[in-house]
Amino acid sequence: MATSVTAAPPTRGGPAGASEVVGRPDAHRKRMARLGWMFTSPALLFIGLVTLFPIGFSVLLSFENVNVTANGFSLNGLTTANYSLVLSNSTWHYAIAFTLLYTLVTVLVEVLLGTLIALVLERMVRGRGWMMALLLIPWSLVTVISAQLWYYIYDPTYGIADGILHALGLGNPVILGSNTSAIIALMIADIWKTTPFVAIIVLAGLVMLPQEIYEAAEVDGATGWTTFWRITFPLLRPTIALAVLFRVLQAFGLFDLPFVLTQGGPGTATTSLAVLGYNAIFRDYKYGAGAAVA
Repeated sequence: MATSVTAAPPTRGGPAGASEVVGRPDAHRKRMARLGWMFTSPALLFIGLVTLFPIGFSVLLSFENVNVTANGFSLNGLTTANYSLVLSNSTWHYAIAFTLLYTLVTVLVEVLLGTLIALVLERMVRGRGWMMALLLIPWSLVTVISAQLWYYIYDPTYGIADGILHALGLGNPVILGSNTSAIIALMIADIWKTTPFVAIIVLAGLVMLPQEIYEAAEVDGATGWTTFWRITFPLLRPTIALAVLFRVLQAFGLFDLPFVLTQGGPGTATTSLAVLGYNAIFRDYKYGAGAAVA
């Protein structure tokens, strides 16, 4: 005897119900994304105004013949003379070479020291929080205050650096008075301040690494050096690249340290691109040339 089977209508737990359930998170996600853009759009607009407008205005000034008067300044037509003046200026050539050298040396030393400090902190069981707090002190200082502190250290009359050099039999050199020593002094001050920043970033990357890989390496008999080069360093490359990116951007905009410590001197020995642009605009009142430098 043949029996007929009637297909039951799809329930909410069946395929049709499942498609409805699957579709809902996508709609919810899109709705939350629109809500997020709505809340962040005022902040993005404000950031755009305070960032993009000065950049655009600087580009405009760099192509303008700017006439400075007692009542302000006026724009008197487009010109490329500002760039011709900057590109033919030997001070600009030195400033860009000094900025590149300063960026290369300080970032390289800071990444090496910061990675070493992060590796030591990652191994610490007790006292890591206190050490991180101590590390953050130099980085948390305002750069102008830090520069003034190092100015006192380098002072030839009562500075501690002069006393140390004298005790080592190196005489009483005026540290900020010669080209080479002034550049090295700036680099030391920068490395002291920003190495903790690199260390904190690298440490954050270290604590996020999966421990199972290290346990497997230990079982395989890998040494500490092999583990670092074959496991730790490859996994830390994105974190180190992020730290290098931040530091390159900061170092290339070097201004406050030389401005407080040396005013770009002696001569032009510590004149960075930022200091050169500042001098062109606020000291020489060459707005077009200063904008071209910027």
